[in-house]
Amino acid sequence: MFDTFRKYNKIVMIILFLLIIPSFVLFGVERYQGFGRDEKVARIEGHDITKPEWDQQHRVETDRIRQQSPNVDPTLLESDAMRYATLERMVRDRVLAAAAAKANMTVSEERLSRIFAQDPGLATFRTPDGKFDRESFQRVTGRTPEQYEASVRADMATQQVLLGISATAFTPPALAATTINAFYDTREIQVARFAPDAFASKVTVSDADIETYYKDHTAQFQAPEQASIEYLVLDLDAAKKNVVVNEADLKTYYEQNASRFGTKEERRASHILITAPASASAADREKAKAKAEQLLAEVKKAPNTFAEVARKNSQDPGSAEKGGDLDFVTKGAMVKPFEDAMFALKKGEISGVVETEFGYHIIHLTDIKPAVIPPFEQVRATIENDMRSQQATQEFAKAAETFTDAVYQTPDSLKPAAEKLKLTIRTADNVARTPAPGTNGPLANRNFLSALFAADSLERKQNTEAIEVGPSQLASGRVTKYTAAHPVPLADVKDKIRAQLVSERAAVLAKAEGEAKLAAWTAKADGATFGAPVTVSRRDAQSQPLPVIDAALRADASKLPVLVGVDLGAQGYTVVRVTKVVPRTPPPAELAKQEQTQVGQSVAAAEDAAYYNLLKDRFKAEILVPKPADTLPVAAGR
Repeated sequence: MFDTFRKYNKIVMIILFLLIIPSFVLFGVERYQGFGRDEKVARIEGHDITKPEWDQQHRVETDRIRQQSPNVDPTLLESDAMRYATLERMVRDRVLAAAAAKANMTVSEERLSRIFAQDPGLATFRTPDGKFDRESFQRVTGRTPEQYEASVRADMATQQVLLGISATAFTPPALAATTINAFYDTREIQVARFAPDAFASKVTVSDADIETYYKDHTAQFQAPEQASIEYLVLDLDAAKKNVVVNEADLKTYYEQNASRFGTKEERRASHILITAPASASAADREKAKAKAEQLLAEVKKAPNTFAEVARKNSQDPGSAEKGGDLDFVTKGAMVKPFEDAMFALKKGEISGVVETEFGYHIIHLTDIKPAVIPPFEQVRATIENDMRSQQATQEFAKAAETFTDAVYQTPDSLKPAAEKLKLTIRTADNVARTPAPGTNGPLANRNFLSALFAADSLERKQNTEAIEVGPSQLASGRVTKYTAAHPVPLADVKDKIRAQLVSERAAVLAKAEGEAKLAAWTAKADGATFGAPVTVSRRDAQSQPLPVIDAALRADASKLPVLVGVDLGAQGYTVVRVTKVVPRTPPPAELAKQEQTQVGQSVAAAEDAAYYNLLKDRFKAEILVPKPADTLPVAAGR
């Protein structure tokens, strides 16, 4: 069916056109806009979150993480746990927004204006005259100022929902002490270990045992399905290669941006400063100016005394001791009146009195380093790369359309698409449905792998559609060889099964021996053999397994010394002798206060979580997709 469609696609498109256009006229476009986009993944008070919304939000979050941490493992970002955490955050945000709306929580214009005025991040988008640069803000953030304001307003409103709970959390000293003491609780113990290795020589495993285990546990010995694939990747770097730049454009670019490729003119000056801040009175400023004019007259008469006069009279603490020397600077390094005067001087000249916001200056220009502009040929490669990069985004959009059409029009080969766009066909073996640890690019993208392992792709060995696998990055692939999941032959796993059975049976013998010793030593302590005493706690386990620490701390401290047995499963068995409780040295007052504060913060977080769960029930919030086995914790508040 699909082969016929591909062969006669133009005819089919005409037929579809004739069928679909009348339906638009009769029923309207609205009936089609939601088609295929109504898969619901969560619901809050009757309002749904759809899968496309979830996918879009996860793309936004993963893109932000990639920008902040370029070396992050892409398989982690696309894991089921990370995707589910994104959905949980979306549900949380909407629950809190619903609660804020229900309680009529708003943010006043005065408070919002005050927050914006104090935000250092927004200050970078203000022009020298104090106006807000909308275009720059939108280019950097990807949002309009109005969208940003709405986002901040919503965040502040939802924060108020939980603030009433966390701000009133109270932790009595007794509760804090109980919690802290449990953390620092310390015991002196001795242990006697019964390791499986010591009993392995007593275990006999027959071939019949191995065969029986193999038959009873076939699922453990399955070779996973794997595929060999070939694939293409179109990204900005590939698009850049197809950008054509002519020589005339390169030279024009050079002429218009020549200063970018060389060094700017640098000037070295010394100055004498008589301070007079803008806040000073008119009389004080006039007095400072008169002093500066007096000094100017002195250095005009004897220019070679400028450094000495500066050392004695300049009120600039950073340069006075150096004779007023300011070292080499370029335009833009000094306040404008000072800069204008300095760059108007010739080498060796002394300026008149220059007024700035700091006071009155006398400037002596001591040296000039002229601007150096490299010849065109020297920077030609850099210019070409710059121009290709600037045009790559536009070229990528055109190439993406060509790429999408090419992999579809010739479904059984990637070669035509590769030739049209000058791409390299890549190959990979042993590819599985889920990303392998350490992979990157398309092979770390779940959508790409899902398309490769779709039934139609495996059966027909045809190209996948063009799939977005990253920002400005498309991929298409096809399976060249597929091996279905299958049982591993018994001969290949026989040694592994034997070792496993020996380990399991040795652990059983170790446990039996440990339990017998526990009973004997409990009845009669004479003859018990333990290791040297060690002091353990939850903070310092002294290399002891966690079950040993738990057992030691749970032992009845009123009956010391006391013996307890701990079954460590595959690691054997341990008998623990608890000999004493070691009291904690009272901490300094400041540390004790910090500990109580931390307990209070934990209690507040727990109350926040409990209140959020109450809100989820109140607003009938539910996630409609299965929860992965390994999920990441999502706090109720940010």
